[in-house]
Amino acid sequence: MKTIKTFLIVTTLWVFSTPLRAGGSFFDDFDEFDPARWFISDGWSNGDWMNCTWSRDAVEVRNGILHLHLQQADNGLECAEIQSHVQFGFGTYEVRQRTGQGSGVNAAFFTYIGPVHGRAHHEIDIEILLRSPTEVVFNTWRAGIPEQDGIATVTAAAEDEFHHYAFHWAADGITWFVDGVAVHHAVPPLPEVGQKIYASLWSSATFTDWMGPFDANQLPHVLEIDWIGFTALNAPCQFAQSILCGWAE
Repeated sequence: MKTIKTFLIVTTLWVFSTPLRAGGSFFDDFDEFDPARWFISDGWSNGDWMNCTWSRDAVEVRNGILHLHLQQADNGLECAEIQSHVQFGFGTYEVRQRTGQGSGVNAAFFTYIGPVHGRAHHEIDIEILLRSPTEVVFNTWRAGIPEQDGIATVTAAAEDEFHHYAFHWAADGITWFVDGVAVHHAVPPLPEVGQKIYASLWSSATFTDWMGPFDANQLPHVLEIDWIGFTALNAPCQFAQSILCGWAE
């Protein structure tokens, strides 16, 4: 299996300066890394609240699984993130993944658009704080304001087995799912603009009230992603694993 490093040829400047296109339904099972669909964040941190730097060296595809690592390197702590090249709108967003366990670490699957793209901050989150991997946190941001948060519990800890996480986003509401069961719902006001898809594993030494104190002795960590899929609003079920094959709005 080839590693992602073989394929990564785009630059950060190209990604952030090119107008975002609208994406359609897709299913990616990570038999290999698709550089036409995904960009790897590399060479920066999102802010002082992160104690790691995004690195392409922390991302790999192996045995049909995308691995996002949080690891110690010679130049400091490396964390991992992929993001779609294009933006997506109303529809159903899904991921099957398994996390590790460790205080001060966040495993996230989310959509985002913001100032780096010349837009206001809009976001829809599924986050697992590895200090308590039996809980899943949901949240939205609309024009830079956080709202509509919630928490659900999974039947088996997120580090013990793969779980299927999803959210269905429409103008009249967002419904989040864990293993095919609806666990949280939000009503307007909600994000209303297209966003990019992200998956990331990162850490913080300052968000202790939220994520717990960071413990470097627990390194390394890994987020394993089996597949990611998106189905546009009102489109039929696109892949067998989708909640749309057995759920009606």
